[in-house]
Formats: sequence, C-alpha cells, structure tokens
Amino acid sequence: MPFELPDNLHPDCAPVAWMLGTWAGNGHGDYPTIDAFEFGQELIFTHDGRPFLHYLARSWIVDGDGTKVRDAALESGFVRCRPEGRVEMLLSHSSGFAEVWYGSAGDARMEIATDAIARTESAKEVTGGKRLYGYVEGDLLYAYDMAAMGQPLQPHLWARLQRR
Repeated sequence: MPFELPDNLHPDCAPVAWMLGTWAGNGHGDYPTIDAFEFGQELIFTHDGRPFLHYLARSWIVDGDGTKVRDAALESGFVRCRPEGRVEMLLSHSSGFAEVWYGSAGDARMEIATDAIARTESAKEVTGGKRLYGYVEGDLLYAYDMAAMGQPLQPHLWARLQRR
C-alpha cells in the first residue's frame, strides 16, 4: 500500500515516519513461564505535527486456524522523537505496568531498550525489555525480548504486520 508523509511531519519524526498508519497481522509468542502461542495484532501510529507519535496496540490469541480465541495484550503510549534519530518511548499496559524506553531510529528501523519499569501490586514482574521494529519489504516486522518472572532477557514475541 502506498504511503505518503504528512505535510505537518515534525522534522525529528522523520526517522520513524515509515511507522505511521495502521498495521495488522499475526505473530508468535513463547517464554519459559508460558506455553507457546499465536496471536493477531493491530498497531496504530498517529502524528499531529508535534515531535512524537501516538501508539496504540491491541492483540488477541488465535487458534491454529487463525480464529480469535480471546483478547490479549493492550498497550498505549508515545514515541518521543529527539534530534539525530534518538527516541524515547513511554508505554502503559493494561496488565498493570508502565515502561520508559530509550533508543535510536534510522534506516527504516527503531531499536529501544527499557530504562525504567513500574508496576501495580497485581501485575506480573517485568524487569527489562528490548524491542526492534523494522520496515522490510513493505511490512512492519518486530521482535520483543523480555526479562520477567525471574527469567533473563530472551525472545518473547515476534510478528509481521501489513499496512492497512
């Protein structure tokens, strides 16, 4: 699907402008403390002319035929764009934790790692993360490594999403 840069794109957002829009597709999840699973997902990145993107993600567990079984993760936040491709990301999760991420963007990719994580009393223990987003053959590919529940940082989620 063709993509056009918005007229009001803030210059600091240029390295992540390829992310703008709605993306949807399927992914896989795995972790030592949970069974492997398949999921559907939608990511939405919007921009209003200021130096950040608003981000909303929702996912759902699917069965082997791709049929929705139940709702899953929901997260919202902001990709704050800084000069020279630096990025900050603020994320809040429906499962009860919030994160601050730092990293960089450029050459159709964004790589970030957690700096701080806060959680509610009922949330699972998440102690670290690393995310890589890339624009590959017109699709958004991402991988999320997580440290949680006493486990070291390791692969947790990966997906390939198409622009809608």
